[in-house]
Amino acid sequence: MLSLYNGALNVPKILADWYAQEAQSNYGAYIPFVGTVRSEDGIDGLSFDIYEPILNSWFATWQKKAQEQGAIIKMAHSRGDVLLHESSYIAAVFSPKRRVALEFIDTFVEDFKASAPIWKYDLKDGVRVYALERSTAIKGSGLLAK
Repeated sequence: MLSLYNGALNVPKILADWYAQEAQSNYGAYIPFVGTVRSEDGIDGLSFDIYEPILNSWFATWQKKAQEQGAIIKMAHSRGDVLLHESSYIAAVFSPKRRVALEFIDTFVEDFKASAPIWKYDLKDGVRVYALERSTAIKGSGLLAK
């Protein structure tokens, strides 16, 4: 399950909804990860652009990996502006065993940072500035990609 929202995420509601959806699914572990915009470099927040076709394909690959381990993965991400101390990203793994969920969430979040087609901009005084120094090039992208 991949959900995209305009603006900041309502963390308590999303996590409660996910928990309620899986409460009777007999999973022994529910491991959430919540990403929050932190104050750095004088920013007022972050803004996000998403290329949904590639994100959907990338996430489907992760759903299949989770299913192979008897687990499921859920993710929510913001489009547009998210201010300081608000959340732009939530992921959660439900699995029969805690070790699977703990390892899976770590690998998933790291690959998300490296591979998801989401572009981050700093918000400074109402202006969006591409956050180049904190961005990671997506594997296989660009004119000279190998």
